[in-house]
This record gives sequence, structure tokens and C-alpha cells, in this order.
Amino acid sequence: MKTRLRLSKLPPYTKNAAISYGLVTAAFVIVSLLKAAGMISSSLQGQLVPICCYIIMAISLNLVVGISGELSLGHAGFMSAGAFTGIVISGLLETSGLPEVGRLIFAVIGGAIVAGIFGFLIGIPVLRLRGDYLAIVTLAFGEIIKNFMNIIYAGKDSTGFHLKTNPELGLEATGRMLLNGPMGATQVQRISTFTAGFILVLITLFVVQNIMNSKQGRAIMACRDNRIAAESIGLNVMKYKLMAFVVSATLAGMGGALFGLNYSTLLPVKFNFNTSVLILVFVVLGGVGNIWGGIIAATILTILPEAFRQFADYRMLTYAIVLILVMIGTYNPAIRARLGMLRDKIFPSNKEDPKAKKPRWRKSGKGVA
Repeated sequence: MKTRLRLSKLPPYTKNAAISYGLVTAAFVIVSLLKAAGMISSSLQGQLVPICCYIIMAISLNLVVGISGELSLGHAGFMSAGAFTGIVISGLLETSGLPEVGRLIFAVIGGAIVAGIFGFLIGIPVLRLRGDYLAIVTLAFGEIIKNFMNIIYAGKDSTGFHLKTNPELGLEATGRMLLNGPMGATQVQRISTFTAGFILVLITLFVVQNIMNSKQGRAIMACRDNRIAAESIGLNVMKYKLMAFVVSATLAGMGGALFGLNYSTLLPVKFNFNTSVLILVFVVLGGVGNIWGGIIAATILTILPEAFRQFADYRMLTYAIVLILVMIGTYNPAIRARLGMLRDKIFPSNKEDPKAKKPRWRKSGKGVA
């Protein structure tokens, strides 16, 4: 007897994951084909890597805000840690003979590790707080990370790698400055690609969706829904919230490394409070806890400012008006109901197969059994 694997027969989480990977891959293929055919403007081509970076940031922050239920306003700090770490690692490996792909891989891994360490050190004291206090403290730590990058000076020469908190590194005449305090990183070799961004988006989706559908993910959501009930059944709330926070910071560092290596010059001021709020807007606009909503919101809100550039002085005003209208439409019950009906038509839920054989009733001496 032949068995056919149908999408409708898969478990819901497996089906959602397959749809997510399929749609992201289809979008990548379509954009790549349009790019090869010259049908995408140069300004939009320059935004492809930042779009991938912001998608990674939105998905990773959703793990904290949507899945864990904690409000974090310092996500740009982890992004900056990953960005400047990736730039330093890439600069150190320039003369190693590694191809650009190899250097990018090491830079992304290094940025993720450093951001994860920052997330662990910050999460231990911060996650003991709740509500507005947590948001304020994460905002403060995000600013601390940014200011920490303002005082870091790094360079390399024939004697090795130099790292100090003052500009007197004592580099040789042939040495190169990698980080220059508030002036940031200059003369960065741009090695980020749209393909690398696509792969990192898939990795982020894989990590977050697997956490959501794992035993640890269910424990995180239980702590979010009712902390007292979770503690009463023996769940270590601090442990699971810290797990979500560290994974989110690690993914943010990965996206930050990709972002940093996409620009020839990068300043620490780029990762200020406004960037953290922008990432939070992606999450809120797309729907808290909604991974696909965050992806769409990050894509649209990254493109809109450039699309409205022709309006000159009214560009940001138009952007704000569109954002307000989208928020009103997104959270309107009638519109949400219609979108839900449309989704059910496109992706119907599992229903009983009318051709399925029904169990036969057998008769016994005492009646129907």
C-alpha cells in the first residue's frame, strides 16, 4: 500500500515550518531572478542585505517579546556588539588567505558568541525585574553597550592585535585601525551578500520555530502566561526566561555581524535607542508572537523610507501616517476576521477525509458493541 505525504496531514508545527521555509526560499529565488534580469533598482539592491538583517532582528526580538512575554528595549545593543565584533574578526582575517565566505562565517559566529555573552551577563540581573522596570533597565544596558563601543580602539600590525580604551595603540606605520572609538569602523571590506542574508534568515527561523515547538518553548510560554502557576509545578522561571533572552541576543549578534560587514563605514551611534524602537515596531506591527508578521513588517518598513524619499521634507511624515494606518488596520477585529478567513481558504486545516473507512460495528449478544 502506497502512502503519500500530504502537507495537510503533517502536524501543525511541521506544516507551519515547511510553509515558512518554502515562502522565504521562493522570495529569495524571485528577488534573485529579478536582480539578475536588472529589474530591481540599485537603491533597492542596496537594501536587500539590511532587510535580511532587520528580519533576523525582528524574529529574534519576537522570541523575547512574543514568546517569553518580556519587553526589551536594548536589542540594538546586541546588534552593535555583533556588528563590531564581526568587523574586527573580518579585519584580522584579511591577510590569512581565507576567501570572503570563510571570513564572513567566522565573523558571524564570533559576533553571535560575543552578543550571547553580553546577553547572558545582562540577563542574569535584568530578568529578575518585571514590567516597566525590565524595559527601562534593558534600555539602559543597550545604551551602555553602545557607549562601551564608543571607547574601544582596536588595530593590527605586524606585531599582532591591539585593543585598548584609548587611541594610543602604538601601531606601526603599516598598521591598520579597525575600531576608532566614536568614529567607529572605517575602510571595512564589504563581504556581506544577499545569499548569506537568506541563509541566516533560514537559520534564525529554524532556531526560533524549533524552540517554540520544543519542551523548553512550552515551558517559556507557560512562564509567560502564568508565572505563579509555572512556579507551582516546579518550572524554573528565571532559567527559561534567560534561555530565551540569550538565544535572542545571540541571533541579534549574528544579524549585527552581517549588517556591519555591509557598510564601508559604521558608527556606534547607528545602534542607539531609535534602532531598538524600530526593531520593536517591526514586532508590534507584525503582531506580537507572529513570526511571519514580523518578517513582513521588517521588509515593508525598511523599504518605505527609501520609497518615500521623493517626497523630500514630507518623507518621514508620510511614513508615520502609513504606519498609523497599518496599525489601525492590523488590529481592527473585522479586518483580522477577514484575513483569518482568507488564510483558512489558502491553508485549510486538517479535516476528516470523507473517503476514509468508518469503523464497522459488530453485534454482540447484549446489543451493538
